Amino acid sequence: MADPKGFLTTSRQEWPRRPVEERVRDWDEVYVPGALLPIISLQANRCMDCGIPFCHDACPLGNLIPEWNDLVSREDWRAASERLHATNNFPEFTGRLCPAPCEAGCVLAINQPAVTIKNVEAAIADRAWEDGLTPPRPPDRLSGRTVAVIGSGPAGLAAAQQLTRVGHTVAVYERDDRIGGLMRYGIPSFKMEKHHLERRLGQMEAEGTKFRAGTAVGRDIGADELRAKYDAVVLAVGATAWRELPVSGRELTGIHQAMEYLPLANRVCEGDLDVSPLSARGKHVVIVGGGDTGADCLGTAVRDGAASVTQLDIYPQPATERTETDPWPTYPKIYRLSAAHEEARDLATAPAADADARLFAASTLRFTGDAAGHVRALHLVEVDAARRPKPGTERTLPADLVLLALGFSGPDRGDGLIDQLGLALDERGTITRDAGFATNVPGVFAAGDAARGQSLIVWAIAEGRAVAAAVDRHLTGSERLPSPIGPYDRPLTA
Repeated sequence: MADPKGFLTTSRQEWPRRPVEERVRDWDEVYVPGALLPIISLQANRCMDCGIPFCHDACPLGNLIPEWNDLVSREDWRAASERLHATNNFPEFTGRLCPAPCEAGCVLAINQPAVTIKNVEAAIADRAWEDGLTPPRPPDRLSGRTVAVIGSGPAGLAAAQQLTRVGHTVAVYERDDRIGGLMRYGIPSFKMEKHHLERRLGQMEAEGTKFRAGTAVGRDIGADELRAKYDAVVLAVGATAWRELPVSGRELTGIHQAMEYLPLANRVCEGDLDVSPLSARGKHVVIVGGGDTGADCLGTAVRDGAASVTQLDIYPQPATERTETDPWPTYPKIYRLSAAHEEARDLATAPAADADARLFAASTLRFTGDAAGHVRALHLVEVDAARRPKPGTERTLPADLVLLALGFSGPDRGDGLIDQLGLALDERGTITRDAGFATNVPGVFAAGDAARGQSLIVWAIAEGRAVAAAVDRHLTGSERLPSPIGPYDRPLTA
């Protein structure tokens, strides 16, 4: 503990964002470049080094947060990087994309603003790359065993890196044309620029991991062929089967899933397209769904130049502070202003909204369109806490483009892999597994959202590390790799 009074003398200061008017004109990250390192040592000083660090339990990776906070406060970046990477393969990803349940579990957060753990994490990761503290770590010798990892999201990449580093020959298969999963085509660049991903993939290639992009397992290569070729298979295909909205007018042109819209915008940023076929420019956009994916659509539509953007959230507007039903150290359901919502608020993209661009406690009744069959309006109604419509509250929003961001129900079965393998699924449609991450098919393991269900990036990385330990144990009988979570572990709730 560098400064015993740091949490008393230093107020919380977060990584500042660029001005709204500036950042909505590009796709760069929303933060002010270079503005984090000058403030982060004092912010790390706010860590209390409490006797029982609940931040550990709130983070499924078990990140050694008080340790690297202390090291950052002393500006010992090499040691801080070592302690951070001891539990997290990709801290530059989580430092930008994770909603930071660790901060909700910070002991200081009982009655004060939490330590900026997420910002400290990002600062360590960025400084480590700048100072050359993250060299490739190829194995000393190869084991002679081979593993196929299906899916290149955070769970698949974490599993692949761990298994490669202990000497197994690992190939990562990805059906898209580039590696990265949702981090590549689902997460907008203004949340995480893709050079962070490319840099880490370069490290993995230097360590020996092989990448097979543009290969849909189950279609381009059969499941039996894959099992015959590899000693073990890890399924980390994500939960990409999107949920539908079965209301009248859903068949109208101009109504799309969020994950049809976001990948095209990312392809524009990659240089594949000059303009997205689903561009929101000049259109009245309504986003159905109040989660992070909806917020990603919001920020993207604002940058596209939409005439208006409104986001519908079926839940009531949350309180600004914890309530009795949301006690510390659980992750609270409170009102949060993401960068995208800040932009929508300042630019007044949705004049009819309750707050920023959101209409809370709003449920879609139906869509109506023009004579050509294109959507032109969304009809909604206010609902109570039990989602029952309130009489007399129906209203209409203009809508030329509707984006459905309603979450995901399980892995996509379109490629045929699940059926070819004969995998058992649970009632949610996710892959079942035993306490060792093994499926009902010998030698086949499952990790990430495909088995856990839709979750956070920090849980995906933890799953990847844990399934790697299980696969290594299966192949060698050893206990060489850390296993931060079990397949049935869940976030702390009240």
